Amino acid sequence: MDFGLVLQTDPPASAVVDRMKRAESLGFTHGWTFDSCVLWQEPYVVYSRILAETEHLIVGPMVTNPGTRTWEVTASTFATLNDMYGNRTVCGIGRGDSAMRVAGRKPNTLARISEAMKVIRALGRGDEADLGGTTIRLPWVRAGASVPVWMAAYGPKALKMTGEEADGFILQLADPFLTEWMVKAVRDAAAAAGRDPAHITICVAAPAYVTEDDSPQALAHAREQCRWFGGMVGNHVADLVAKYGSRSAMVPQELTDYIKTREGYDYAHHGRSGNPDTAFVPDEIVDRFCLIGPASSHVEKLRELKELGVDQFALYAMHDAKDEVIEVYGRDVIPALTA
Repeated sequence: MDFGLVLQTDPPASAVVDRMKRAESLGFTHGWTFDSCVLWQEPYVVYSRILAETEHLIVGPMVTNPGTRTWEVTASTFATLNDMYGNRTVCGIGRGDSAMRVAGRKPNTLARISEAMKVIRALGRGDEADLGGTTIRLPWVRAGASVPVWMAAYGPKALKMTGEEADGFILQLADPFLTEWMVKAVRDAAAAAGRDPAHITICVAAPAYVTEDDSPQALAHAREQCRWFGGMVGNHVADLVAKYGSRSAMVPQELTDYIKTREGYDYAHHGRSGNPDTAFVPDEIVDRFCLIGPASSHVEKLRELKELGVDQFALYAMHDAKDEVIEVYGRDVIPALTA
């Protein structure tokens, strides 16, 4: 199993770079960031510095979207980074929850994501791509270049499209039941499309908070530091409920039931511990969606996810113990899962 570190590009950017350097030295293989240019600093500028100061770390957004940048600009950015530092990028892409909504726009449609993935992947490897009637290519892209595109998804149509078209699947929660359900949906769609399901990389992303013990006090603090994640996922779940209803066989109730008392969401607190709009998230959801407790509990849950076919766990470090958790993962967790 590979391990990724997910950070927000809060200033100073040098702190993001330093944490990514430390993560690589501890065994992390991927460095991810949010991509929401109003809420945080521009990630692609930071990626260039990270790549320059690391040797093997692969970087990318978790996730970008096809609405805030034109597709040829996105492809050219990734291709430029790969030309400078080797093929060390991956394009995580989704509908654009915060990035689109804070700019007053609606998240992108699946059809738009589909077209964007095709264009970004083709241009990133030096092939031609159709931009709605105009065919272009990046003539400076070298042979052997590639930009893998991993799609973030929850709903049935998005999961199907991921299996049919994407190079990887990003699932932003770490609940074993839902992971099994969604990975199966992606792999079934891949097989039905004539693709090899084993060629789709499965990445689970969620907050991890390591405690000294499993005392009620320690776990309560960890839950409060990670409760924001249930609110963030709840934005996507609310869209699914609006589309399919709260009792649809197409979406598991284990995913939808917890947002019954959700009242709204202020993106000014997006991805932050202490987010006041996430009080509706129950402890049970924090425990299911995140990894909290002593290091041994993290290892146990990650082994279960690995058995379900997860290739990478990407650790969201948005809490008051970023550096401590990174260190514990490097010392105790990663060795246990990669031995």
